[in-house]
Amino acid sequence: MDTLTPKQRSERMSRVRNRDTKPELRVRRLVSAMGYRYRLQYKKVPGRPDLAFPGRKKAIFVHGCFWHRHPDPTCPLARVPKSRLDFWMPKLEGNRVRDLRKLQELHALGWSALVIWECQLRDEDALRVSIREFLDAPPRPPAPTSGVPAWKNATPL
Repeated sequence: MDTLTPKQRSERMSRVRNRDTKPELRVRRLVSAMGYRYRLQYKKVPGRPDLAFPGRKKAIFVHGCFWHRHPDPTCPLARVPKSRLDFWMPKLEGNRVRDLRKLQELHALGWSALVIWECQLRDEDALRVSIREFLDAPPRPPAPTSGVPAWKNATPL
């Protein structure tokens, strides 16, 4: 049972953005201040990463803990909705499976990806270290394309 009227729900959902979110803007400011230059919403690779570094073949995804099902059990932002579970659980699980599939497609092209979760933005110093280590690491070779894709074996949370 939804606690909001259809009009209220529509208004609330219309405020949810898929780009230029506050967590993404914080990461962009941080990466820029560190001296790195990047492309936004790079459409030439799978998953359209939030930040892409084509010369390095690296991508950064900034995931909201709720929308992308952060697997950390201690994350307070990755809560399960209390109402309309029949709607929300397949939707959120679909997001998670799609994310895994796009990461695998990206790796198959020889790209490396870093997923930054919304809750990780609390510790900016640790975030800065992990971003620098990720971007300064040597590029990785393309992943082998044999076997069953990892996203097909994904278990529900």
